[in-house]
Amino acid sequence: MRATPYRDERLPRYTSYPTAPHFQAHVDGSSYASWLKALAAGTTTSLYLHVPFCRSMCWYCGCHTTVALRNGPIIDYLAALRGEIALVAEHLAAPVDVRHVHFGGGTPTILEPADFVALVGLLRQRFAVHPEAEIAVEIDPRRLAPAMTATLAVAGVNRVSLGVQSFDPEVQKAINRIQSAGQTAAVVAGLRGAGIGSVSFDLIYGLPKQTVQSCIDTVEQCLAMRPDRFSIFGYAHVPEFKKHQRRILTAELPDGQERHAQAEAMARRLVAAGYVCIGLDHFARPEDPMARALSQGRLHRNFQGYTTDPCEALIGFGASAIGRLPQGYVQNEVVIGRYAERISDGALPTAKGYRMAPEDRLRAELIERVMCDLTVDIDAVCARHPVDAGVLATSRHALAQLAQEGVVNFDGSRVLLPGDARLLVRKVASTFDAHLNHAPRQYSRAV
Repeated sequence: MRATPYRDERLPRYTSYPTAPHFQAHVDGSSYASWLKALAAGTTTSLYLHVPFCRSMCWYCGCHTTVALRNGPIIDYLAALRGEIALVAEHLAAPVDVRHVHFGGGTPTILEPADFVALVGLLRQRFAVHPEAEIAVEIDPRRLAPAMTATLAVAGVNRVSLGVQSFDPEVQKAINRIQSAGQTAAVVAGLRGAGIGSVSFDLIYGLPKQTVQSCIDTVEQCLAMRPDRFSIFGYAHVPEFKKHQRRILTAELPDGQERHAQAEAMARRLVAAGYVCIGLDHFARPEDPMARALSQGRLHRNFQGYTTDPCEALIGFGASAIGRLPQGYVQNEVVIGRYAERISDGALPTAKGYRMAPEDRLRAELIERVMCDLTVDIDAVCARHPVDAGVLATSRHALAQLAQEGVVNFDGSRVLLPGDARLLVRKVASTFDAHLNHAPRQYSRAV
């Protein structure tokens, strides 16, 4: 694997298009209600449940979460979550076919075991959850008790994602997350012993005090645990939006060149260990379903990153959760109190969303395919959409410029990123983004 040329830019991660900063308040609960009602019987559907609580705050965190030192707020939130599940189910005119369920956070395993089992049971009661559905949970290994491990298996969880970030003690101190490799290995052994077969690790580069060598050392320690997948993300330092990030000293953050070197070093080590490089930031064993999906052109991208999930609809539950239906996107109220109040009033808690136009669908497919496959045939995608291909004139011009710079190969229709330009895929995807110059916020670094 050759080194990617470095460019210091700030761009969306493109887990959706249009991206969340462009969602609009006029797409509200009534819009969502009509969209839910229009879902046809048997629509392949995924469910996402957001549990926005942690026992302590990691200072790098960019998620919507809050610290709960006692269980009272969590119990209250669960009541609202159950209420939203009931409301959504009542708005569906016909049963949908649920193939994927994902619990994200925060720390979903902060729930009491009995409450987690009951929540999964409620989903199965109110929706047609397929017997072989993938049920995935994000886990903080520091907070997983043996009783919860057993509970996950009983509830049918079959894929887990463990937050690791870094095993460097100095980095851990700088981000307020102390977590040993031994502790993590014990959790992995417990999960596998309980019969949970698929284990993924999340790592981060670009953290304070992090170096290329410490990144490699973390990867080496992770490889000893033989996870099925890795996700390797660049730290997004946005203290203007996440106040707890102000505890991180800017002077201790690696610069752009160092971040780039860290990402490349981690990727090279994983590829050398036999993992398949998937898109921008995922790696999987060759036999893993994600690696197979990549080779067969079936890889997709959603708010959790790369996925094998081809769902026609994604229904989000919980404060700040985002859903995607055939008509467009919806996002719930972010503030937990406001979310719970809307549910208490018997209303869907939609705060904003986006109604997709035909041109949006065209651009969304182009972005998803280049993000997943590192290649896309513009003319072939255009042929599937009732949109004048002329709307992409600016995109083609930008791609021609990137071709002159050696970032892509481009013949006027087919775009191809060489393997050594993988980390620049967000730059390539941005050429199809009609909203980018109107973004109301600062995005994260592209590398």
